[in-house]
Amino acid sequence: MSIRAITSTKVVVDQEIIPATILYSTETGKIVEIYKYDTISCLSHPKLVVYDVLDCLDVSPYVLLPGLVDSHVHLNDPGRTEWEGFETGTKSAISGGVTTVIDMPLNATPPTTNLRNLNSKITASKGNIWCDVGLWGGLVPENLQDLVPMVKVGVRGFKGFLCHSGIDEYQSIDEDYIRKAIELLKPFHTKILFHSELIHNDHSGVPSFDDKCKYDTFLRSRPDEFETNGIKLIIDCLTEITDAHPKFGAHIVHLASDKPLPLLVEVQKEYLPLTVETCFHYLALSPEDIPDSCTQYKCCPPIRSNENRLSLWRALREGLITSVVSDHSPCVPELKNLESGDFLNAWGGISSVGLNLPLLWTSGSQIEEPITITEVVKWCCENTAKHAGIDHIKGYINVGHDADFVVFDPDQSYTYEDGKSHFKNKLTPYNKMKLKGKVRSTILRGRTVFSDGLFNCDIAPGRLILDV
Repeated sequence: MSIRAITSTKVVVDQEIIPATILYSTETGKIVEIYKYDTISCLSHPKLVVYDVLDCLDVSPYVLLPGLVDSHVHLNDPGRTEWEGFETGTKSAISGGVTTVIDMPLNATPPTTNLRNLNSKITASKGNIWCDVGLWGGLVPENLQDLVPMVKVGVRGFKGFLCHSGIDEYQSIDEDYIRKAIELLKPFHTKILFHSELIHNDHSGVPSFDDKCKYDTFLRSRPDEFETNGIKLIIDCLTEITDAHPKFGAHIVHLASDKPLPLLVEVQKEYLPLTVETCFHYLALSPEDIPDSCTQYKCCPPIRSNENRLSLWRALREGLITSVVSDHSPCVPELKNLESGDFLNAWGGISSVGLNLPLLWTSGSQIEEPITITEVVKWCCENTAKHAGIDHIKGYINVGHDADFVVFDPDQSYTYEDGKSHFKNKLTPYNKMKLKGKVRSTILRGRTVFSDGLFNCDIAPGRLILDV
């Protein structure tokens, strides 16, 4: 067995930043030993000799942290690879220290809603993934009988919409379906995820004469109450659960509004199995940042006020929100209505996978009490891995876990440019933004895949995560 070592004066282990040396097998891709409070780079050191270590990489003074797990990514493959695709999406991820993504079931054609469609997804991924990839399944009106078989072959859980998804072949679900799905899935270690905007029939939107090129027009078309309505419904369904698997639970994706936060306080008091995520764009951007006609900022739910943004930060630090993800949701530029600047009819989605670390680190450095690296690891590695049910192999620097590492320089500042990204469609709200924090290299299961701006592999090294 070939053993290698990596060391730094700053390693995130057990929610501490300490000097440490990590040994891993290049054959299994697993961590085999961790020497805490000890930076060892000399191969003749007894602690390395005993494992017959071949070489040791000292990445000091940079921070060594676990590879990020982004549990909310739309790769749109197969069927809509012109929007993104496995290759470009996972290259973007690995270039930014994201060693695992969990792919959402919609926007692909066909969507991942049954075993036949799941097999199409698996086939499309072969030879095209640069990071490890898990798969979410879908909750759609006609597929209740497909849910348990999909759990048994390894999907991480299921996502449903309480409103129109934006994709006609991926219909929304109602309360009756949700209750039936809970009964079917509660015996299993799995999750049910909800886009929780619930739109009442009496909502008439915004007046037709309002300027569609102004962000405020779009913002008023999707008020906070939509999210509050949806979360209330999910909580009502969860209160009736009995005899569930201890790791079964529900999850609210991309919380954008602070108005449902009091509901989440009650959820914690009642110990209901509900977790919540927010996204980098909700923590980094405000409507004040959004010029007229700049539809690259459109996402659903919308980016809300700066006061709302700061409330989300507080909820994250208080544990009401448990994780931060990208909700990477690209499309072809034509669907963004860039020429007309029409927010109401533009595709709602923001590209950002791989920008996870610098976006969170930059925005988190600007709040009243700046965030720490260990908090980033909790929100973007540990809790996202737990959410996806893969925390026994991902999200931590622990013996037995995959040797997934990020070498991160928290002090380097630079200007992000869309044209230098690895996205298929190079359009984000972050072009020309000043960012702080740079990924120096990314190691996947012991193999340096990306370093100093370059990919180091000729063949895509990622694996699908199924049945783990």
